Amino acid sequence: MSNRLEGQKILFITANTGIERDELLKPLETLGGWGASVTHASIEGGTVQTFLQDTEKDRTVDSNTKLAGLSAADFDALVIPGGTVNADTLRQDSDAQALVKAFATAGKTIAAICHGPWLLIDAGVVEGKTLTSYPSVRTDLVNAKAAAWVDEAAKTCPANGWNLVTSRTPDDLPAFSEAIAKALVKA
Repeated sequence: MSNRLEGQKILFITANTGIERDELLKPLETLGGWGASVTHASIEGGTVQTFLQDTEKDRTVDSNTKLAGLSAADFDALVIPGGTVNADTLRQDSDAQALVKAFATAGKTIAAICHGPWLLIDAGVVEGKTLTSYPSVRTDLVNAKAAAWVDEAAKTCPANGWNLVTSRTPDDLPAFSEAIAKALVKA
């Protein structure tokens, strides 16, 4: 176990249902195992339903807090797990949108995987960026004036003082976690 992220505070945000289990738990456990302090916030707080895939319920996990009232100033990075239900719910949540904007304005690292970039679109932070996502989100990103969509396991895009880290699918989780760690160490 490495302590290379010791002192880093990472916020994971989700809805209360529809989260792709591995896209939440694997990076949370990996980054925590590398010494980061990890917090999981959900829209309503409390119990969160994970899915093995978009329609197959898995186990429930507890979030540490609600999204409302959180401040980007208290964290070094923001992670947005995927799952279509999770991402579609988060993109419509004003607290989630405000957090994304605050992290970008503060020059913090923002990471999103799979359908997670939908929230980035609705928060208005993708214009002029190069990123990746689940393939079906590509058209949405291009239409939102993202500079370029690439088919890579993980893509880091320095973005006006902050780092944007994106990834495609659960198969890419090791590369996603590694890219988040590298962005934090360089920040």
